[in-house]
Amino acid sequence: MSTFNVGPKVYFGKGELKKLREINCKRAFVVTDPFMVTSGFINKVTEHLEASDINYEIFSEIVPDPPIEVVAKGIKAMDKYNPDVLITMGGGSAIDAAKSIIHFRTLIKKGLEKGQEAKKTIFIAIPTTSGTGSEVTSFSVITDKKLNMKYPLVEEEMIPDIAILDAELVKSVPKPITADTGIDVLTHGIEAYVSKNATDYTDALAEKSIKLVFKYLQRAYKDGSDMEAREKMHNASCIAGLAFTNASLGINHSMAHILGGRFHVSHGKANAIVLPHVIEYNADIKFNARKEYTKAAVKYAEISKFLGLTTSNNVSDGVKALVSGVKSLIKSVGIVNKIKDLNINETEFEKNLSDICDIALKDGCTSTNPREACKEDLIQLFRKTYNGK
Repeated sequence: MSTFNVGPKVYFGKGELKKLREINCKRAFVVTDPFMVTSGFINKVTEHLEASDINYEIFSEIVPDPPIEVVAKGIKAMDKYNPDVLITMGGGSAIDAAKSIIHFRTLIKKGLEKGQEAKKTIFIAIPTTSGTGSEVTSFSVITDKKLNMKYPLVEEEMIPDIAILDAELVKSVPKPITADTGIDVLTHGIEAYVSKNATDYTDALAEKSIKLVFKYLQRAYKDGSDMEAREKMHNASCIAGLAFTNASLGINHSMAHILGGRFHVSHGKANAIVLPHVIEYNADIKFNARKEYTKAAVKYAEISKFLGLTTSNNVSDGVKALVSGVKSLIKSVGIVNKIKDLNINETEFEKNLSDICDIALKDGCTSTNPREACKEDLIQLFRKTYNGK
C-alpha cells in the first residue's frame, strides 16, 4: 500500500512571521545559530513572542553540519527550560539539529516515563535559506565529527507541526549560498521524480519544484533583492521537501552526504558536482544505441520535455539534454564541476575512496535509487566526480 503524508501546516508569503503571535503557548525554546543572534536577525522572531507575552529561551550553539554533541547540549537545555513549543530559525543545520533535539528528547522522556504518553511539544520551523526543505520533511542529518561521517535520520515524528516561509528572511542570503541551496532544491526534485518510491502525488510536486528552480534560481542568484525570484525559490524548496519526504532520494544524496562529512564540502555543492554523473548512471543508456530504456531514463527525458530543454521524443536525446541543461545551470551560478577544483588532494581522495563508497552504500537514501548500485559502480562515479569526466 502506498501512502502520502501532506506534512505540516505551511504559511507562506511576505510578513508571515506574524503567525507566531497566534501560538497558544507560554514558554518557547528557540533553536538557532550564533549569527542569527549577533546579527539581530533572531529579533524578527522574538519581537512577536514578546508582543504575545510568550517567555522564551534561545539556544544558539548550532554550527554547520551539527554534531551529535551539540544535539546532546540542546536536549539538556530544553529539558531544563521545559517549553511547550520549540521554534527553530535558520538554514538546514539549525532545523536538522532542532529535529534531532526534539526527537531524541521525546524518546528519552518516553523511556524514563516507561511508555507513558509524553507531553507533545509544538514544533515550528522557520527556514532562512531556500534549499533543504527541512521544514516539511522527516529527514535530519547529524554529523559525527570524530569519524567525519554524516548520519541521515528518517523519522515521521521529526516533521514540524508548522512551517513559516517568509521570503523577507532570504533576500540577504549571499550568492554562493543561494547557488548551493538552489541546486540542493533541484537535486531533491530530480531524485524524488525518479525514486523507486515515486508516485503521482510526489511527481506533481517534484515537477513543480524543478520548473521553479530552472526559472528562478539564476534570477535570485544575480539579484538577491528580486523578491519574486526569492519567494519562488523559497516555495520550490518547500515543495521539493514535500516530494522527497514521501518519495525519498537516491545515491546523489548518499554520495553528497559522505563527501560533505569526509572532505567538508557544502551539501549543495557536493550535490551539484555529483548530479550530472548520477543522471547518466541511473539512465543506464548508451546514447542512440538502445531501443529499450530504463524507467529512470524515460523519466529523465520527461523532465527535459517539461523544462523545454528538448523537443525530441527520443529518450536518449532527452537524457542528454537534461545532463547538458543541469550542467549549464550549475555553471551559471558559479559552482565548479569537479571535486578536484575544491583543492582536495587526489592521493588523499583515493586513500578514502573504498571507505566512502562503503558508507554511501549504507546511506538511507541508497535503497530508493532507481538503479541498484554496487561498490564498483560508486568507485567509478566518485572518480568521475573527482575529475569531472
